[in-house]
Amino acid sequence: MTAFVEPVTLALRGVQLVPLGPEHEDGLRAAAADGALWNLRVTGVPRPDETRGYIDTALKMRAEGNRFAFAVLDELNGRVLGSTSYHDILPAVKRVEIGYTWYAKSVQRTHVNTTCKLLMLTHAFETLGCHVVGWRTDNFNFASQAAIERLGAKKDGVIRGHALRRDGTIRDTVMYSMRSGEWPEARAQLLYLLDKPRQPA
Repeated sequence: MTAFVEPVTLALRGVQLVPLGPEHEDGLRAAAADGALWNLRVTGVPRPDETRGYIDTALKMRAEGNRFAFAVLDELNGRVLGSTSYHDILPAVKRVEIGYTWYAKSVQRTHVNTTCKLLMLTHAFETLGCHVVGWRTDNFNFASQAAIERLGAKKDGVIRGHALRRDGTIRDTVMYSMRSGEWPEARAQLLYLLDKPRQPA
């Protein structure tokens, strides 16, 4: 049986998304170390000694059909910049979510995240034929909420007491989505954001 999300490489403006695999272990570890991202309370970035397990878990979820993880690369030199995934894949209703997303600190607040979202949303709506793309984030991850809202996604609501954080506390999860009919306007906005001169971080 063919998987809903099949292996694919996506590239635009110097950013490349390739299927995550064991060959990215060292690069992923280096990207996470750029800012010691595993110390962030509201994200799930792997610690250095957890990197291989992180990849193995992603591959297991891919085999089960509910997640497809990408390594985010600098197309020019092959450097691993982070990772992102389609997850909670529901072929019957043509819905995916975008998440498990994180980037090395040195490329945060650059064109990388906007480019990745443009690539993934284009593939989801225009190749996979999705009706809906969703996102979920920690109720205290305000930067993530703002970034999702800038994409043009609509807030669906909050699931209270939904998941455990790394530190053992229980988080509320903020849910967002975008429907296929909203994609053309969102696409235009993403292209505008990419072409707009950026202010220094």
